Amino acid sequence: MTSGNGTVGGQPDWRGVADDRMDHLSGSDQAAGGDPARLRARSRALLGSLTRPHRRMIGVAVALLLLQNAAAMAGPYLVMVGIDQAIPLLRDDGTVGPLAAVGLAFLAATIAEYAGKRTFLILSARIGQAILLELRQRVYRHFLRLSVDFHERYTSGRVVARLTSDMDSIAELVEGGIDDLVLAGLSVVSVAGILLWLDTPLAVVTLLAFPFLLWISVWFARASTVAYRRTREAVALLIVHFVESLGGVRAVHAFGREARNQEIFTEVNDGFRSANLRAFRLIAIYSPALKGIGNVAVAIVLTYGGWQVLQGETEIGVLAAFLLYLRRFFEPMQELSQFYNSLQSATAALEKLSGVLDERPEVPEPARPRPLPVPVRGTVALHAVTFGYRPDRLVLPELTVRIPAGQTVALVGATGAGKSTIAKLVARLYDPQSGAVTLDGVDLRDVAGSDLRRHVIMVTQENHLFAGSVADNIRFGRPDATDAEIEAAARAIGAHEFIVELPDGYATDVHRRGGRLSAGQRQLVAFARAMLADPAVLILDEATSSLDVPTERLVQRALQTMLTGGPAGRGRTALVIAHRLSTVQIADRVLVLDGGRIVEDGAPADLVAAGGRYATLHDQWRDSLS
Repeated sequence: MTSGNGTVGGQPDWRGVADDRMDHLSGSDQAAGGDPARLRARSRALLGSLTRPHRRMIGVAVALLLLQNAAAMAGPYLVMVGIDQAIPLLRDDGTVGPLAAVGLAFLAATIAEYAGKRTFLILSARIGQAILLELRQRVYRHFLRLSVDFHERYTSGRVVARLTSDMDSIAELVEGGIDDLVLAGLSVVSVAGILLWLDTPLAVVTLLAFPFLLWISVWFARASTVAYRRTREAVALLIVHFVESLGGVRAVHAFGREARNQEIFTEVNDGFRSANLRAFRLIAIYSPALKGIGNVAVAIVLTYGGWQVLQGETEIGVLAAFLLYLRRFFEPMQELSQFYNSLQSATAALEKLSGVLDERPEVPEPARPRPLPVPVRGTVALHAVTFGYRPDRLVLPELTVRIPAGQTVALVGATGAGKSTIAKLVARLYDPQSGAVTLDGVDLRDVAGSDLRRHVIMVTQENHLFAGSVADNIRFGRPDATDAEIEAAARAIGAHEFIVELPDGYATDVHRRGGRLSAGQRQLVAFARAMLADPAVLILDEATSSLDVPTERLVQRALQTMLTGGPAGRGRTALVIAHRLSTVQIADRVLVLDGGRIVEDGAPADLVAAGGRYATLHDQWRDSLS
């Protein structure tokens, strides 16, 4: 049974995810309303921006395609000249020159076609790879720019799908079929014109097949657009489940969910198979239909043309050229059907990627950034701030509070009271719906992101580490730091002792997500990273929750060092969120929150003496230690 939160027996129901997230990327695609014309226009705009820097090279490539097409079109015409003019001269008076000239011309056309195709393939590969490189960089850069809110509501699996499966579909078209697609179109147009020039009555008979070709092609274009869009959605759903399931493999094993995950994977995998079968069924109808129409057209031309030859109304060379041109007319149509799946798949992928790039950050960069005062002191203030993760449910109703520079403030309260929300607003992971959050009197919405991140650092309980060495993970806080500075930060935080005991010391690879280290060790590395960054404002959101008691005591001493050793020797402003009141004891001031409102405000000792909510929390914590 599926619950209201989109789970099946506690496991994410990926079928529900498909309905909720399948089209594209939430906001931008909801704005598009699923309108195919809007999606195509957005995709064309993206394609235009990618190809614009390569206009000259594309122009050369087009010229090479035209040369290749002209050389290919010359072949049947030369056959006609050879049959109707050169061979009769050789037969009647033994003149070899015209036939030799036709042969040489045919050889020259063949060489020109080869040279044009070879040069085009090299040039188109350069253009294609440059476009793919730019597209990958643009999408990845945009994902990094998008706000935390976007990533919290959008699965990592779907992000992976955009950068892998969708990108691969575009690469497949660029690398293996775009020249055939373009040449097929050129051949169809060129052959139609040549047929009309060679023999208008015979061409008219041939063109009777056009309405059928047009009808079947229009039907296939419409049906395949839907089918290939569905395949992109289905493969994205497959990747989502794969990434999310294996990303949480410890929980899967811990709760014995292997069978259920396999069941869900089988279902989404079968959906992908069904979507592909639908696309292949369309090809199975379209491709034989084209071949059948072509064969019927050849039969009609052969019959009617043969009758014309017998009546002396046309030459046999013209009929031979006509049949050769018909082959060049219908064979490209066959190739077109072969590559149309790549075209449709790439088109659907481009729609998805354009949806990514159309997403606007919820926390945008200011158009005209204001510099922070020099030096940054670290005074933080919330002025009548109203905020809610959903418009109909406020977390902070007009909260006003000022934290002077150098003050350590602890935020306590029940779950959902608004503690982490305040931290996220001060770190500008979100913007308030009304009111303002300021740093040294400057609205954070007016501060450039790079400037803000230098002075406001947030350490959470997630303590994410990247694959690489311990030193690299500490250096993440300041990329230009020296090895000596990294070691100094680790010593100050109390992490140096365990680091030097690792197999390779600071060069030890922590493995994926820091799996080689314990939870406490990962948290100490995260603290060292923050220490190295040396911010004016430090936010600790449940940052000691994963530490055991001995390690927590070590960190408490390190925190004292961090909070008193701010920039230029000044005290560092700190917001501390912790359920363990041992961490709160280092605070100068405690704010007790309830429903997004401050119900108590004062020094820890004063609040304990006052006998209010904090005093109750303090007594409960003290009792838990006994």
